[in-house]
Amino acid sequence: MDLRPLGRSGLSVPPLCFGGNVFGWTADETTSFALLDRLLDQGFTFIDTADVYSRWAPGHSGGESETILGRWMAARRCRDRIVLATKVGMDMGEGRKGLRAAYMERAAEDSLRRLQTDRIDLYQSHADDPDTPIEETLQAYERLIRAGKVRTIGASNFSAARLREALAVSAGTGLPRYECLQPEYSLAERAGYEAELEPLCRAEGIGVISYFSLAAGFLTGKYREAGAAAGRAREARVQPYLNPKGFALLRELDAVAAAHGATPAQVALAWLVARPGLTAPIASATTTAQLDDLIAGVRLTLDPQAIARLDQASRGGVRA
Repeated sequence: MDLRPLGRSGLSVPPLCFGGNVFGWTADETTSFALLDRLLDQGFTFIDTADVYSRWAPGHSGGESETILGRWMAARRCRDRIVLATKVGMDMGEGRKGLRAAYMERAAEDSLRRLQTDRIDLYQSHADDPDTPIEETLQAYERLIRAGKVRTIGASNFSAARLREALAVSAGTGLPRYECLQPEYSLAERAGYEAELEPLCRAEGIGVISYFSLAAGFLTGKYREAGAAAGRAREARVQPYLNPKGFALLRELDAVAAAHGATPAQVALAWLVARPGLTAPIASATTTAQLDDLIAGVRLTLDPQAIARLDQASRGGVRA
């Protein structure tokens, strides 16, 4: 397995990060265990979750994903083999949200309990909190790191301006710096990351783990006409891609896939893995067959002509 450095953290990770949002939501505990077993068997040890997963589901309160992941690690006794990432800051209800120090430290303890572990390898600010001073947030992370409860930190859904500001605070104070960014990024959604975040991360040596790497399923090729997502759980996320530019991208994906004996999803992931500065795409699955497709994708090497072809077809992204 070709491991990649996660920023300047000293951690190294495989070129695929499994998205744990499905655990306890679209994958029950038995299915989640089967997925995780297959993942580990194939040597992929980087798993991303969050305290808020899956609060949006009826009857859920958040923490369901972390709880299942914790049970699996305890049952398999594999914690030391896993690079474990989770997040803090999204609304957990009853005022539990944001990046205030006191809340973060309580939230970290809650996540550690659910995960049945004594440390989080990558603890991430799930969203920017403009109402909390950056220094206060970084001081909380520093205390967690000194206590051995966190190894390194990252940010998700930050603008380039706010990430740059946080890096400046770290440089000026000696507080921990964000070593990883988790942005939305895919062949279908390029501009938001590439315009300012990509050059900043590359200049600062920050790791990047992209979410919605398959554009909520659009890049698998399952949605090929204007109304194809109607009534689906991901209709709102997929609909903006169901346009002439999006369908043209799918045709290019099909052609590249055919030339490489691969699927469109595999090609979309391989394109991300080949992207300079990107550490690992995040992708999830609800069946072992889907997981095998993801693994094949990050093991696929695209030739320069294929990459150029996809770059041209997806320039800037395809959102309507």
